[in-house]
Amino acid sequence: MKRYSKNCNFVLKGTERMASENSEVTRRNFLYTFGSAGAAAGMFSFANQAQALGASAKVDDLPTDADGNIIAGFDKQNTQTGKSDKWQPFSDRKVRVGIAGFGLCQFGAQFFFQNHPNVEVIAVSDLDTDRCAGLAKATRCNITYASCEEMIKDKNIEAVFIATDAPSHARLATMALNHGKDVGSAVPAVFGFNAEEDAEKLFEAVKKSGKKYMMFETSAFHGYTYVRRIQYQAGVFGKLIYSEGEYYHDNASKLAGYNPKNGKVDANGWRKGLVPMWYPTHSTAFYVSISGGRLTDVSCLGMPSIYPEFQPGSNQYDNRFGTEVALFKTSEGGMSRMAVSWDMKNANGEKGRVYGQKSLKKNTVNKRPPLPPGVLGGGHEGSHGHLTNNFIESIILDKRPIVGISEALNMTLSGVIAHKSALKDGQWMKVPQYDL
Repeated sequence: MKRYSKNCNFVLKGTERMASENSEVTRRNFLYTFGSAGAAAGMFSFANQAQALGASAKVDDLPTDADGNIIAGFDKQNTQTGKSDKWQPFSDRKVRVGIAGFGLCQFGAQFFFQNHPNVEVIAVSDLDTDRCAGLAKATRCNITYASCEEMIKDKNIEAVFIATDAPSHARLATMALNHGKDVGSAVPAVFGFNAEEDAEKLFEAVKKSGKKYMMFETSAFHGYTYVRRIQYQAGVFGKLIYSEGEYYHDNASKLAGYNPKNGKVDANGWRKGLVPMWYPTHSTAFYVSISGGRLTDVSCLGMPSIYPEFQPGSNQYDNRFGTEVALFKTSEGGMSRMAVSWDMKNANGEKGRVYGQKSLKKNTVNKRPPLPPGVLGGGHEGSHGHLTNNFIESIILDKRPIVGISEALNMTLSGVIAHKSALKDGQWMKVPQYDL
């Protein structure tokens, strides 16, 4: 059953949001306790970045495309982390984590679970034996499983991080939740033609299990997003009149991906001819993660691509669009433009901007909070380490994660519905709403 909220009252006034960490902030939970937000940052060299990925890792191990170029997002490594005397330990507990996925981007090891003082990586899995061995080595883990499904059944595992191919995220996350595990998932939360049905199953699994679910959307912890979120919560902007987000990655649909037909990571995997708005969260996070609001209605246009993989019969999605641009209505009455493109030359990266009713006179905070020793910011503008830290804190301190199930589904389904709109020449359509 699809949920459509008639009155999307997700946005609270800034003064109400800042009232108390144990009251309003706990309820909406966007001010997370990491320590002093203005703490000084230390610097680590790229050699330390490689060391954090595993004893045998090298800087050259950062994921590359078929031309040998570092994949977008990983080319902007942020090696800043808080000095050890600034980060305040919050528990002696170690969450027992299982990690699945070490494909093209080696995501399973790129978020520093293996270095977090409150984590013990006790098992890893990948469908490919060589990749599984690589993940085990990078995370310093001795137990491996041939599949994520097998790993999920391990009763010693408390939480799983799912860094597998996008089409499998929802299914594996739902299975893990139903087995009593907390779940961290790479983006997007749901994917493909069955995204809306999968969203329903995933949402119900979170509700029934009572476990934490967090989507590791990197744009939620870019430096810009973090600062603007704190400012929004302080009432600096008033309501947001206009916001925008964009994810531009020329030739991204040509990147290798897991191919279920042969079990390999190759050029005919899930990324070939990828629908732009089926991978929307690097864009949509620039509204949802800053304001805590929701994208409610959408009109989207798509432009057919000249690239071969978007020609008729060339991809499994019957998709011809290399670029899609959507205009959304927001839950606070504003407008938001979100764009995703795989075929625009001289355009790249993840960027966003927000504009409100009030003049932005000064910054209320200018740094992200410190991270535990050994946990680096990492890729996607230094967001990786912060996402892992937030997920682990949400489990140990029983807090709402930065991108919980409601936020994850809004960021993702808004794109799924946007693509439907593009197929109907921009017809306005409602975005299903899930609030937990």
